[in-house]
Amino acid sequence: MSFDGKRVLKGMDLEIPAGKTSVVVGCSGCGKSVLLKLIMGLLKPDQGHILVDDEDITQMGRKDLFRVRKKFGMLFQGAALFDSMTVNENIGLALREHTELPEEEIQSRIKKSLELVGLADTDLKQPAELSGGMKKRVGLARALIMDPQYVLFDEPTTGLDPIMADNINDLIIETNRRLNITSIVVTHDMESAFKVGDYMAMISNGRIVFTGSAKAFQKSRDPIIEQFREGRADLSASSPSKKRK
Repeated sequence: MSFDGKRVLKGMDLEIPAGKTSVVVGCSGCGKSVLLKLIMGLLKPDQGHILVDDEDITQMGRKDLFRVRKKFGMLFQGAALFDSMTVNENIGLALREHTELPEEEIQSRIKKSLELVGLADTDLKQPAELSGGMKKRVGLARALIMDPQYVLFDEPTTGLDPIMADNINDLIIETNRRLNITSIVVTHDMESAFKVGDYMAMISNGRIVFTGSAKAFQKSRDPIIEQFREGRADLSASSPSKKRK
């Protein structure tokens, strides 16, 4: 995948296991968010294939692509709430636009979604009245309203204090457990990655350089992984005791 002649992703190969939380890590600008947009079909790759339930979305027409997108929910980095709408209107937007459900059923689903994220009785508030953590929770409630099979999280803890970030981590874990969904979390927050991830993948130089468990990632002696995991700016700064044996 390239933008203005600059290749961001190249020769990527990644499989997401069903029913688990996969975390994709990598340095800022490495293409993590681009990957999420490709998976949802919001971007089309220059080359290659993206299979969702064995269907190649890169070969789909508009109608089939919309059908597949209904399987996804997404929590955007900044929550992406519409400022002119109440919490209720934000969460119920997809139901009102893409279903013919009666308003009574829509309200029932909104209530359940808000309860799931711990924000009951906030449906009449405006986004401006919410804290950063509350906006993230409303964004998650909106992502879940269509009963998706897959939920994508783009930097879910960015901009939050450590306590609220940990609350979001717990919410991701609980949501996955209760709803039995497949989650993909993009982050550079290693504490969050290790807490929520069943599996981890790392992007470096446009490619996947690691896939495996969080435990395996923590123990890896690969210099690129060590540098990222330890937050070192210079790969050569690794001490002799930390170099590959």
